[in-house]
Amino acid sequence: MSVELLNVPGRQTTPFYHHVSVATGRRIIHIAGQVGSDDDLQLVEGGLAAQAERALRNVVAAVEAAGATAADLVKLTMYVTDWTPDQLGELGAGLAAVEDVPRVPASLIGVSILFEPGYRIEIEAVAVTD
Repeated sequence: MSVELLNVPGRQTTPFYHHVSVATGRRIIHIAGQVGSDDDLQLVEGGLAAQAERALRNVVAAVEAAGATAADLVKLTMYVTDWTPDQLGELGAGLAAVEDVPRVPASLIGVSILFEPGYRIEIEAVAVTD
């Protein structure tokens, strides 16, 4: 399986994601929303950065459980509670702490609340593999 990550010529780029991913493969893996909880389903402490890091680590674990790797990711959708643009640095720091995850196309959607109070981020993912 291969994933080609592209940016649209002439459009502003960001270090957090690419605009386009072109994937070839036969298996499409959809990962349900992963949150910032540990293996015992306890919310991690440390705010948005800590929860973003743990949620992305949980995405990687889910992809691996499906027999793929982080390199097979092609799209992330992030839901963040009480989002304001000034939180981008904190969010980016949490995501960047997870090594070997390509900066695939991503959407960030601000929401008022997730399934339970205290949770700040939920990440859905799509991966493609052979």
